[in-house]
Amino acid sequence: MREHDLSETVAPLAARDQAIIWTALGTIAMLSWIYLIRMPMVPGDLGGFAARLAALMPAQWADLWLVFMMWTVMMAAMMIPSASPMIMTYARIVRGRGRGGWPRVWLFAAGYLVMWTVFSAAATAGQVLLQRALLITNALSTGPVAGGIILAVAGIYQFTPLKAACLSYCQSPIGFFMTNWREGTSGALWMGLKHGAFCIGCCWMLMALLFVAGVMNLIWIAALSAFVLIEKAVPRGELIARLAGAAMIAGAVVLMMRAG
Repeated sequence: MREHDLSETVAPLAARDQAIIWTALGTIAMLSWIYLIRMPMVPGDLGGFAARLAALMPAQWADLWLVFMMWTVMMAAMMIPSASPMIMTYARIVRGRGRGGWPRVWLFAAGYLVMWTVFSAAATAGQVLLQRALLITNALSTGPVAGGIILAVAGIYQFTPLKAACLSYCQSPIGFFMTNWREGTSGALWMGLKHGAFCIGCCWMLMALLFVAGVMNLIWIAALSAFVLIEKAVPRGELIARLAGAAMIAGAVVLMMRAG
């Protein structure tokens, strides 16, 4: 799609349409946070039919499912707020073009969440491997050496061209759609998947930082969520990313010195 064609099709959303989108996204984020606060630790905590279903599984599979659910819900809680501007922009374009309506908007959002669900499966596998290697504690946090390594790698990644490229797409909804536009319902899903991929490329090492202070540390989760939102929303997000990267590297040095 050419730039002038795109700008001509970005239409303002009626207050009712904005309310529907913000309510839907807010509800997903709120329910995700409620799940995290009431985190089921064993299959029996699920209650009702879900607990009976989990009881039919081998214990290790039920525990693995809970870990996967934790990561999936956590990614929704953390990433939906920062994806909201992109979803809202897509809704404005769909409205301006007068074709597709709500199904395309929800397919775009669904594609985004599917990519983070795939990431959650990878994070689940990573957590299991770290636990088997005795690199994380029962509180799902690392020791100073492993934590220092994660901090250092995350800090260095903040300076890489891949980080900068992915962040630029996440910061500019119009720029993303201008270069990645696809028509139809399948196009909506494809663009949602691609935006999710760019977002993972931008934030995957930030998610690894969850292991440093504890995967279930709600304050740490909220802090990282706020940082992701700020990094994408402010005009000089790339500068904030690099400053944060420098702080992570410094933090890694401090952790390593304490370990010594």
